[in-house]
Amino acid sequence: MKTIKSVLPKMIGFFLIMMVITSIIYPAVITAAANAAFGNKAEGSIITGNDGRKYGSALLAQEFTGSQYLWGRIMNVDTSTFTGENGEPLMYSWASNKTPAGEELEAMVAERVEKIREAHPEKGDEPIPVDLVTCSGSGLDPEISPAAAGYQAERIASARGMSVEEVESVIQKYTTGKFLGIMGEPRVNVLKVNLALDGLL
Repeated sequence: MKTIKSVLPKMIGFFLIMMVITSIIYPAVITAAANAAFGNKAEGSIITGNDGRKYGSALLAQEFTGSQYLWGRIMNVDTSTFTGENGEPLMYSWASNKTPAGEELEAMVAERVEKIREAHPEKGDEPIPVDLVTCSGSGLDPEISPAAAGYQAERIASARGMSVEEVESVIQKYTTGKFLGIMGEPRVNVLKVNLALDGLL
């Protein structure tokens, strides 16, 4: 019968070998393969402007409020609860979980509708695309529908001294169609459009 002393060195050796394989070699190989196969996507889909600066990820929303910018969905974020090691606020997002039958959601949507109406008087009583007055499940949706983007084209054009056609051309350039032509819906990346409008893409 083998004793603990006789098998312990083998156990330790096996443990060390597996630790090196699983914590160093495997992650290194997978990371290298991902970078080779997917490039920028493996690094978080970071958007780099033509000035060389990194402006954010194409996968995470940023808030734009100026009249010269395309507005995205409502961001459902909180910076008041958690802080980092240096005391700086940490932002996190979540689904609001507000019921469609509740007064709180109704009030939030009504406030957003009023803001959208005031910013787009030329639209009159034209229906507002729903994604402009609601947040997504993640609270950080970086994209909106082509209808929501097109709704804002006249405001942006007026604020920038551009033609509506020029704004619509930029929106179209950063519109992604259905995946494989059948799955999902067409969508517009808000950050890319705004960077392009600023001449940074």
